[in-house]
Formats: sequence, C-alpha cells, structure tokens
Amino acid sequence: MPDRLSALDASFLYLEDATTPMHVGGVAVFERPRDGFGHEQVRCLIRQRLAYLPRYRQRVRNVPGHLARPVWVDDVDFDLNYHVRRSALPAPGTDGQLYELVARLMARPMDHERPLWEAYFVEGLEGDRFALVTKTHQSVVDGSGTVELGQLILDPEPQPCTDTDGTGDAEGAGEAADPWVPRPLPSAAQLVLDAVGETVRRPGELLENVRDVLSDVTATADKVTDALGGVAAALHRVVSPAPSGPLNRHVSGGRVFAVVRTRLADYRKVRAEHGVTVNDIVLAAITGALRDWLLSRGEGVSEATSVRALVPLAVLEPDTVEFSPAGLVNNRVEPYLVDLPVGEPNPALRLHHISHTLRAHADAGRSVAARAMLRVGGFAPATMHALAARAAGSFSGRIFNLLVINSPGPQVPLYAGQARMTEMYPVIPLARNQALAIGVTSYDGGVYFGLNGDRKALSDVDVLAGMIEDSLEELKGASW
Repeated sequence: MPDRLSALDASFLYLEDATTPMHVGGVAVFERPRDGFGHEQVRCLIRQRLAYLPRYRQRVRNVPGHLARPVWVDDVDFDLNYHVRRSALPAPGTDGQLYELVARLMARPMDHERPLWEAYFVEGLEGDRFALVTKTHQSVVDGSGTVELGQLILDPEPQPCTDTDGTGDAEGAGEAADPWVPRPLPSAAQLVLDAVGETVRRPGELLENVRDVLSDVTATADKVTDALGGVAAALHRVVSPAPSGPLNRHVSGGRVFAVVRTRLADYRKVRAEHGVTVNDIVLAAITGALRDWLLSRGEGVSEATSVRALVPLAVLEPDTVEFSPAGLVNNRVEPYLVDLPVGEPNPALRLHHISHTLRAHADAGRSVAARAMLRVGGFAPATMHALAARAAGSFSGRIFNLLVINSPGPQVPLYAGQARMTEMYPVIPLARNQALAIGVTSYDGGVYFGLNGDRKALSDVDVLAGMIEDSLEELKGASW
C-alpha cells in the first residue's frame, strides 16, 4: 500500500505559496564546548538520529492527474549535505544579525522535490556561541509517526558523536549503524494503479480527493465550534469576524524576527500572587504589550477593544486517561480562540480576565498539565509547536488576529552532542493575512518568545518585543 499523505498534510502543500511558506522553525543557541563544535559534528549528530525519523529521508510525489493525494516516497538521491547547511555571521556576530538571518531563512519556501526539512549551523556569534536554525514543513510532523528534529537531537547529558565506522572522521560516524537503503521510486503507472485500486475499494475516495483541495465549510464550522466551546458562540464568531487592525494585513514575502528573554521565576512570582497559570501570565504579558504597541501606532483603543488570539492547547483524547510520556500518541492539540482585552488599562484585571477565559478549558478535564508534558523525551516543545501550527493552519484567518503557541520545556540543561543549549526560540509560520505569530517556550529557568512578523506590516516587531518585557514587569507589580 502506498504511504499516502493525509488530507490535512496534503492541504498544507496545496495552500502553500511564495508568500506563506508552511514550515515551523526553531532557533537554538549553544555554548561552544572546549573541544570545539563545528558543522561536521552537527551532520554527524543528525545522521545518527535519522534512523528514528524515516520521514526525513522521504519526499512528496504527486499522482498523475491528481487521481489521489500525493504519496511519500524514499528520496533515492538523498543528500545530507543539502539539508544540513553551514552559514556564518561576520564576526563578532550580534544577536540582531542572527535574527535578521533567521527572518531571511524562514521566508524561503522549501524545495518540494526533496525531503521537506533544513538545518543551518550558524557560526560567528559573539561570546563563542553558535546557533542551529531548523525548518520543518507542517506536512512532515504528525506527533506520532514523526516528531520534530529538534526533539531528537537534544539530550540531557553530553553525547559525543562517536566514530562507528573506524575512519577516525566524525563526519562519517553513524553511517555503519544506520545502513539505510532507499526503496525504488514507484513508476507513474504504479501510482495511477494504486489510486484506481483505492477508488474501487472506496468509491467515495475520488470525491474526497476533489473536496480536499476545496474548502470544507462543514469541517471548518465544526473546528470553530470546538475552539469556541459551543454552537451558539461559534455561529456568532463566524458571522462576526475578528476585530480589524494592523495585525491583519496581506502578507508579503519578507519576514522580520525578534525575541524576548524572560525568567521563569518572574512568572512563578506572579502566579503565587494571583493564583493563575504561567500560560495565563504569558498571554497577559502579550496583551499588555499589544495595548502599548497599538497606542504607539496611534490606533484607537477603547475599553472594549480586543485582539483575538488563536491559542492551540494540548488535550487528551476523550477515552485517554493520561498524557503519554513516551510520545504524543493518542494526544492532540486543539485550537482555542481567546479575546485578549487590550482595552483594559489595569494589568491585574487583564490577567484575571484571561485566566477566567482559559479556566473553562482546564475545567473540561481534557487539558494536559505542564508537568505531564515535561515527561516527554527530548525537547518536546519543538514537536508541540509543529502540531499546534498544524491545528491552527486549518482555520480561516478571518476569525483571529494572531497566533500564540506556548509549550513548556524541561528545566534542566540539554545538549546537542557536547554543546550546551542556552536559549531556544520557536518560529511559527504566518497564515494569509496574519502579520504576526508568537511562539513561546520555557527552558532551564527561562521563558523565551519568538516573534515572527511580516516585513511590511510589522517592521517594528522589535518594539513590540521590548513591550512584552515591560508588560511582564508591570504584572510583577500589579495587585488588586
């Protein structure tokens, strides 16, 4: 049987264009170990882990005549050097230069004739640091069969890439342990025969394939209903689109990227003071920043002004008792719409308004606690961000203003090979007419925000990033 793309995976390929590439990214910053760490070590590390990620050596092949959805096939010309690339900043490279490079890398669509992922080893960062920038298409990561590369290359202890092939060269390490042999490419005739065979077994398959390319109004309405928690609310929001504003603009082909570094201890302090969750505080900090940013742009902000965020959250399947620590199987991510009260001048009231809104999700009994997610092996936020972006990708951009994805990470150091990771920033893709997407993760005592914006509509994304820090400081001093 052919390994056919699901309807959702195929939709990410059908809807992608030059201005809205549909890949999720990550920017990890590392301390260079005393013994050094270079491009060869990165290739060695990734090569060793590819055996656990067969999808990363497969590419998409279309069926002639679009008789069926595309299939995954082994890339018989797989070239690791094409996917693991080397880049450098003019030393001493600044963080700002790194973020500019990230913006340019993330703006480029990937080659659909090859496996849909890329990794960039970026050297030249001041302070004897380097960065690893990853890109993975949303069609690749499903959380069960395939996790994100960033989840597998990070370990709780230093793991040198050993020489397993006896050459003494780290570049060749791992090949003997993973003697991968690609399967022959199916012919065009075989692809057609497989598609016809499936149509005979399932007469409705051909109709489904046509429908997959078109918008499925019923399915979209169902998803909106789930996100809003009720049919009446869903109908109201479908009739009433998201509030208009500068965050909903036609997306150009350019990107800007900015980051925010905060400390988890500050969130815990606010949590103890107000009895809310860390996720509530993250959204409240973003809300306060959006308020200040709108005012700085001369936008009209009244007490009733709101910004609608799409906030995907991890949930349990109806019959699942506990979140699976071995992986993300039998668990999923569902998007929720949250109106951020940017018109409220009091930071404490903003925080409690958001907390009250999200409490209904927690009270439903299907929410996944952060401590359960932290039992997942590796750096699970990389996969959770990819899954959340997938969940959000099926929504109409008319019903929300921005996407916010927050996933907790481990509070202990992680290593790529022998290099210690110091910071991690998610890069969430933009949808059509969505000028801003924010990814958040916690790691080793820090909470890190990655702001991906459209270069034309949000050229001042660094200003908004600074306002998130100011908003958090405001929350630390807020009281009833």
